Amino acid sequence: MTIVRLQNALGRLPQTRMREPVNFTLEADEHIAVMGPNGGGKSCLVDLITGRNLLMQGRLEYDFGPGTKPTAYGNIVQLTFEDALGSVEKPYYYQQRFNSQDRDESPLVMTVLKRALASGGVTATGLSADDARLAGHGLTRDEAVAAGSEDYTEFLQNPLLDTFMMRDLLTKRMVLLSSGEMRRYQLFKYLMKRPRVLLVDNPFIGLDEPMRNQLNQFFQLLVDSGEVQIIMILSMLDTVPSYMTHVVEVKDMKVGEKRTRAEYLAALPDFKASPAASLTPQLREQIAKLPVMPLANLTADGSVTDEVISIRNLTLPLPETDRVLYNGLSWTVRRGEHWALQGRNGSGKSTLLSLVCADHPAAYACDISLFGRRRGTGESIWEIKKHIGFVSPEFHRAYKENRPAIGIVASGLHDSVGLYKRPRPEQVEDCLFWMRVFGIDHLHDRMFLTLSSGEQRLCLLARAFVKDPALLILDEPLHGLDTYRRHLVRDVIDAFCRRPDKTLIMVSHYEEELPGNITHRLVL
Repeated sequence: MTIVRLQNALGRLPQTRMREPVNFTLEADEHIAVMGPNGGGKSCLVDLITGRNLLMQGRLEYDFGPGTKPTAYGNIVQLTFEDALGSVEKPYYYQQRFNSQDRDESPLVMTVLKRALASGGVTATGLSADDARLAGHGLTRDEAVAAGSEDYTEFLQNPLLDTFMMRDLLTKRMVLLSSGEMRRYQLFKYLMKRPRVLLVDNPFIGLDEPMRNQLNQFFQLLVDSGEVQIIMILSMLDTVPSYMTHVVEVKDMKVGEKRTRAEYLAALPDFKASPAASLTPQLREQIAKLPVMPLANLTADGSVTDEVISIRNLTLPLPETDRVLYNGLSWTVRRGEHWALQGRNGSGKSTLLSLVCADHPAAYACDISLFGRRRGTGESIWEIKKHIGFVSPEFHRAYKENRPAIGIVASGLHDSVGLYKRPRPEQVEDCLFWMRVFGIDHLHDRMFLTLSSGEQRLCLLARAFVKDPALLILDEPLHGLDTYRRHLVRDVIDAFCRRPDKTLIMVSHYEEELPGNITHRLVL
């Protein structure tokens, strides 16, 4: 049985139209990995499959089985990378999780999940109303809606809470979820609705290794059950989960033929040997020759220190919980050191970086010094940020400025969200240089929000590098990048940090993403 069929299909929207008519099928015994580089057209194919992009030619047909309507609604559930970056309950802005008023207004994860499940026509165990009664749960759809967030007894019996390690998150407010926790929440919410086709975009992004293993096991259980067909969009082109039966490559806005997983893996290219996967010798040399501005770290008594960050006896109670982060952490980062910051999802990595960057209000109550100056001694936030290049999943999540990509990069010169000062000609050249370094100079006049998630991330990376910062703070910088770009960005970070006195703090759940010149590690 063919569940989804696209035949000679072209979408109406010219900006997302494939170069050639699309032919694609999903059979009842198939689970397909859609692979391709950033900006290659994977999301455009998804829009055709779900019917979001209406057709100007060709046909889209569904067959979800007897007694099931042939429509995408209720049968195809899509979880995209943007779901983890975009708004949750209302428009998101950076630093929102640290605003006490927004935090207090944000609902609990348990409340949102139970309401989402009830409104989707399923009970808290993921069963339909009829199945719930037959199983003895006695909760109809109307009863589930009426219960709202009041009765959690049945909800707490759900075994998927353990599969996704969700129990510790249930009493946490939505706005306080880390990016990895947000991904777990989104996967749990969508899979509980028991779709016929699960269309999931980069599900392993932002998850630590134990959670990735748990998630892989769960996908394997789904495949073994035969209840759900999986279409998985993947950017890591050299990794295809074992439960995927077929692979479809999408690149240059063209959809390739469906191949078996074995055929795809047998034909894998050498990514590291590709020019797109490495920094050219010419650009590496140009980075090495960039002048380094001297930065004197002066303490309160005027003496010079090589300390870039100094944190003493840090303990941070988490709001509305009895949990404490760090428990007396002392940490010193010296000029020229390159640190890997590691730990499980929710261990406090991003919060620690927000304290360093002065985004967390508790920074001024803690004993923290930056570039030799104690936090809270009269310095402005702009004095702090002008020497720091920063990118993170949360920052990407909040960055909704829709202006030409070169304007996004130029905003890094002044640490602004948006461009409020016209850059000088030499600054424009600096922006174009870093866009060329990251392989996106051809996108300089494209509007930011029309770029793919991976292209947006490269744009924000160029924004972090453009002012040649003394301290580079990269929180999951390779989030959503394809295999080519992962190698490239790792090369760029390595080349940048080989210059004198450049200090790096990098967060990653993948050891292979770290540059080769890491000198220190902090594990939370």
